[in-house]
Amino acid sequence: MKIFHKEKSDLKAAVMNLVRNLPITIEYMAAATLVSTVFFYFSTNVTNISIIYTLAIILIARATSCYGAGILASLFGVFWVNFAFTYPYMTLNFTMSGYPITFVGMMLISCLASSICIMITKQNVQLQEKDRMLLNAEKETMKANLMRAMSHDLRTPLTTIIGSSSTYLNQEGSMSAEEKRKLVQNIEEDAQWLLTMVENLLSVTRIQDERGVATVIKTEESLEEVISSAVERFRKRFPDVHVHVSIPESFIMVPMDPTLIEQVINNLLENAYFHSGSHGPIDLLAAADGPYASITIRDYGNGIRPELLDTLFDGGGVSGNQTGDSHKGMGIGLTLCKTIINAHGGHIEASNYEKGALFTFTLPDWREY
Repeated sequence: MKIFHKEKSDLKAAVMNLVRNLPITIEYMAAATLVSTVFFYFSTNVTNISIIYTLAIILIARATSCYGAGILASLFGVFWVNFAFTYPYMTLNFTMSGYPITFVGMMLISCLASSICIMITKQNVQLQEKDRMLLNAEKETMKANLMRAMSHDLRTPLTTIIGSSSTYLNQEGSMSAEEKRKLVQNIEEDAQWLLTMVENLLSVTRIQDERGVATVIKTEESLEEVISSAVERFRKRFPDVHVHVSIPESFIMVPMDPTLIEQVINNLLENAYFHSGSHGPIDLLAAADGPYASITIRDYGNGIRPELLDTLFDGGGVSGNQTGDSHKGMGIGLTLCKTIINAHGGHIEASNYEKGALFTFTLPDWREY
């Protein structure tokens, strides 16, 4: 009984699908008939007319998702060619020598072409659905990585702030001025770090549309001005850090969201400062070659552990926060950098060289003036 009801339901769905696709089928067959009539007026070559109907059937199969529409069009084409374009005209005649073979051949070719086109259409729909599922899975993975990085990177400085403030309140009378100053300085540094984390999280919400897909509004911006603004902002926070900037002499314009790209540069500069393990300078190198403009942040430190390179931008951070230092967690910052650059159509990567680590990201469609 269940099988009977299922077959009945499938048949009903097939009929409804055929009815929905019937207007498209009629339109294409009417167009094929009109073209065939004009063609037949100038030439009595029935073979070419058969090709016209076969083409119409293929187009119907591409425009619909119903096998019935293609088969119905095939039957109409075969019978109409026999009725209207084969002598004796306006009469069905399947007794002519060779026509039964022609009839069967055209019918098979039309049905086969229709079936193949519908199969390809359905496969394309399945592939699009699979791509959508992969995109959703990637989005969920990104959210999970951000949440993991956020819970880690925010909890550590908060713990440090609470510990330092509690120590100050409980031991204020027995502490020297230098010890008090050191505690307050630690609180200030961790508060600044929290502010950076909050800015990163706000940027994540800024570049997510209603579907959760990363997108940005880009305008033509001067590469030199964006770099200068980002470096100036970094130097205000860390005046003792030397940043050597190298940019092209020509005037380079790049489509971008300048605020977000400045944040990427700042995140990478702070990453180099906190994680290089060196007090040496930081190099910022800009170049424009081929379809992409590139910016490289290079330090002279310990480099990145090789096992971290593959997951560096997925929320793991540079060193996994093994020491408990609040500045060791760059998970949110690096994940955000990847999200921003991908939304711009660029690419970001990290690697080691003989003197330290370098981070490079690219932006497409630059113009030179």
